[in-house]
Amino acid sequence: LLAPTLTVTPDRHAFTGETVRLVCLTEYYSGWTYWFKADTYLYVSQMPDHYTVNGNILTIRRATVSDAGQYQCRGYVDGTIFQYGGSYSPQSNSVSLIVKDLKPKPELTSDLAGAALTGNTVTLTCRMDLSTGWDFYWYKHTLNSETKTETNSYTVKIDSVSDGGQFWCRAGRGKPVYYTQYSDALWVNVTVSPKAVVTVRPDERVFRGETVTLRCDVKWEGNTEWTYRWEIEETSNWNRNTVDRCTKECSNSRTNNQKHRNSVSWCSTQEWNISSVKDFNSGNYTCTGQKNTQCSQCSDAVTLTVSAEAQAAVRVSPQPWLTEGDSVTLICEVTGSSTGWTFSWFRDDDHLSDSSRGAGGSYTLSPAALQHTGVYTCRAERGRPAFNTNNSSTQPLWITGVSPSVSLEVSPSRSQHFSSDSLSLSCEDQSNSAGWTVRRYTDRNTEDCSKQTGSTCRIVSLSTSDTGVYWCQSESGEKRHPLNITVHDGDVILVSSVDPVIEGDTLTLHCLHRSTNSPILRADFYKDGSLVQSQTTGEMSITSVSKSHEGFYYCKTERGQSLHSWISVRASYSGQISVFNILSFLLAACPYLLSTVVLLFKCYRARGQYIQQISQDAGVSG
Repeated sequence: LLAPTLTVTPDRHAFTGETVRLVCLTEYYSGWTYWFKADTYLYVSQMPDHYTVNGNILTIRRATVSDAGQYQCRGYVDGTIFQYGGSYSPQSNSVSLIVKDLKPKPELTSDLAGAALTGNTVTLTCRMDLSTGWDFYWYKHTLNSETKTETNSYTVKIDSVSDGGQFWCRAGRGKPVYYTQYSDALWVNVTVSPKAVVTVRPDERVFRGETVTLRCDVKWEGNTEWTYRWEIEETSNWNRNTVDRCTKECSNSRTNNQKHRNSVSWCSTQEWNISSVKDFNSGNYTCTGQKNTQCSQCSDAVTLTVSAEAQAAVRVSPQPWLTEGDSVTLICEVTGSSTGWTFSWFRDDDHLSDSSRGAGGSYTLSPAALQHTGVYTCRAERGRPAFNTNNSSTQPLWITGVSPSVSLEVSPSRSQHFSSDSLSLSCEDQSNSAGWTVRRYTDRNTEDCSKQTGSTCRIVSLSTSDTGVYWCQSESGEKRHPLNITVHDGDVILVSSVDPVIEGDTLTLHCLHRSTNSPILRADFYKDGSLVQSQTTGEMSITSVSKSHEGFYYCKTERGQSLHSWISVRASYSGQISVFNILSFLLAACPYLLSTVVLLFKCYRARGQYIQQISQDAGVSG
């Protein structure tokens, strides 16, 4: 026969008051089991009252220290099994039962060194001496019942400050359950979790090739060092569940590096630099801060948009045609972006060093002078290293002198011309016209007039490509008297003066037809898109013009419509000239006035001396 196997539950290490069961397992059991303690047979009749034998099970209820010892068993097999009669099995293995007099008390610990943050979890551990078979019971002062777990750890979800407080634990095992003492109370302090904030430099809208810096900040009082976790998700997949997942990702980062479809997340530093951004860097960025096992609230999403090449654009206010002394402002803007840019300005491709004029994207000329005439472009830059936009499109600026010493004479003398007609332009200098040439600016570039003899340019057959601004330029680069010339391939043009109209004078406009080369009698005249006059005389006149009459004019007839022409009104300077002349006269006359005063004084003094001499002579005679 094989020896029986003796087992003990719940464990051979028992505590006073606990119930212990010894089970004797034999190969052939016929109902009799014999028990031994310290090699001494235990008679059932002599067993203590708290011992109970039920078949092959010996139960010790409310164990005491005296129950400790070495236990064995053996079974009896009667003759019905073996022909040669009944037999006893060998003795079982020896089991050492240890009964401790002190009721155990577990230790309750937390995985946190400080306060818990809302939105996180806290793991509590109920620590016991080495033994088996225990279940664990968790108690909080605000709850009426205990929570049971099979392991000695318990996770508390911290949704609000009220989820903190005092916690206890104890262990229990067996049937009936034997409970340990309660642990000492453990305080779980809870603080509202701070929210992370994402900032982007230079802007949330950037362009390919720029350097972008994303920064994650957690406002927290104290010296806690945070680590940071970033997440980017494609814009098309963004939804309101992302914040929940962001918090979940922070928790997962303690154990794994879980990835999501269409999103990328990883632990990183506080500042995340992306050099030379590409289209695929577009997306919604969030971050969380993590200290130990606790995470901050997930930041709000910041959408980073990467656009195509950055393009600067320039515009002018109030308009590009000026008289010297006027004020004008050029505005440079970056299409689709307005943050963090500084601007550079160029005139005729030369960099303008007076950057103070260009502060904030505006370049102001006040007062405008003749030398400011030219073609302007701008460029913007931002960031480190510097990122530059493409240069803007060109913006011409034309300043006309009050009394130009050099004038550009146009024949026929009008601003609009028919295609295929001829045109003559000549620079006239009051002193000497030599050294001046006619130059022009068209949509293509800045160039000399194509057919030029001396200071005169002749175009035999005009085309629309000849539309542009023409001016006189000296050998030293001075620009004088710019005029706008428009070539129309339609049947109707507007006849107006090529020069600005003097304030107070009369403005006269004609509507001319190509075939007759004479004014059309019935015509409608428009200013800035609004009808001004309907005439049957073929011309429109405005007497005593003022600055309010400046604008774009055109005419319309049943035969067609002209192009638009800018009519500029120049202030009259006669009053200022008169004052200047008077002052000049007085300054010039001062020497003569002074001489006269001296002469009169001498005459008066001589007269006084003469009268005094006469009086003295009369006294002597008397």
